[in-house]
This record gives sequence, C-alpha cells and structure tokens, in this order.
Amino acid sequence: MIAVLKRLTRRLTNVTLALCLGLALLVTACGNESSTLTGDYVQDTVAVAHTIHDTLALPQDAANRQEAEGEARDLITEYVSRYRARPKVNGLSSFTTMQTALNSLAGHYNNYTNRPVPDALRARIDKELGKAEKAAVRGT
Repeated sequence: MIAVLKRLTRRLTNVTLALCLGLALLVTACGNESSTLTGDYVQDTVAVAHTIHDTLALPQDAANRQEAEGEARDLITEYVSRYRARPKVNGLSSFTTMQTALNSLAGHYNNYTNRPVPDALRARIDKELGKAEKAAVRGT
C-alpha cells in the first residue's frame, strides 16, 4: 500500500512539474513585446526593406554601424521566421525575392562580420528589395 502511494505521489509530482514548465514556456513565448513587426505582411515587407536600405546606406565609419547591423540581423531573423511558415505568404514572389535578398545579407553578416558589404552585393540586395517591396504592395 505504501509503495503504491509513493508511486502515485511521484507520478503526480512529475505531472505537476511538467504542467508548470509547459505553462511557463507558453507564457514567456507569448509575451514578445519587443517585436518590431506588425503582422501585416505588406507593411512589414516595406518596413524591413526600408530598414535594410538605411543600414546598407550607412558609411563604413559611422558610429552606430555595428548597432544598426545587429538590429538588421535581428529583424531579418524575425521577418523570415514569422512569414516562412505561412503558406499564403510563402508562395508569393515578393516573399521569395525578399527572402533571397535577406539570406544574402545575413550570410554576409555571419561570414564577414567586420567587412563592408561589397558594392555588387549591395546593388543586388537593393534591387531585390525594391522588387519585393513593389510586388508586396501589388499583392503578388
């Protein structure tokens, strides 16, 4: 009888801990107040494109360049992770073009942290961001 009660107590304790952990993770995952994206695909695409354009336009010796590049990295991650899983958006040509540009820039930032973005890459990213922005506004 005592052995059964011990097993039952242990099982209830494990279930209670698992439930508390699950609730804690759920509450912290839903509390992302620092999100810069609105959830509106067109508005977010235009905002991200403008932010990336502004970041790329900063001179190499700008005081806030490292901070701006870090924010751009975070914004790229947030944008792609938000919209990649949405089938309505993922199939749009604007998203594909935007994702290509953002992946190119993120790859440069990850592999060449202290080096400036090459002019050819900058021109290609600017062109792709412009195309993606126009296509998103058109709805394609």
